Amino acid sequence: MGEIKQLNRRTAYENRWMKVHEDAVQFPDGSKGIYGIVDKEDFVLIIPRHDDGRFQLVQQFRYPVSGRFWEFPQGSWETKPGSDPEKVAMGELEEETGFRAASLERLGHLYEAYGFSNQGFHVFLADKLAQGTLQRDHEEQDMRTASFSKSEVTEMIMSGKIKDAPTISALSLLWISESR
Repeated sequence: MGEIKQLNRRTAYENRWMKVHEDAVQFPDGSKGIYGIVDKEDFVLIIPRHDDGRFQLVQQFRYPVSGRFWEFPQGSWETKPGSDPEKVAMGELEEETGFRAASLERLGHLYEAYGFSNQGFHVFLADKLAQGTLQRDHEEQDMRTASFSKSEVTEMIMSGKIKDAPTISALSLLWISESR
């Protein structure tokens, strides 16, 4: 089976965080159509795990879905595109949770929603946590942080307190890597 071929691209919208493109495309059978693409820099997601096995999560209001949910710390340095993901992970961890990690292990790279976006994310496990300094961005002023056991996290997923697909995917990566 052939691939979809881009015929031309129009940028419909752009800001410091993203671009939205409309591509005219040709499908393998020769028919034509369009694709809307959200073009965003990759981000990092950090799974902070305390020595006792508890996970440090953050909770904030997510405007597009009008709700507060728990998730793993995550972010990007949009003013420094192409930054080393490991450095971004260490920075985002301390910024959002107030913890530093002595150990950081890369678990993998996933795509968030490749049906309409090219954005991916690097998943890191952060161990040997020590107290650092909270330095949240202005947009994160309502953020909270707390630690939860594995069973509490599982229950939070089942009850809808965690709905963040990258968080759930990252947990899957962790649990698969630990079961090998």
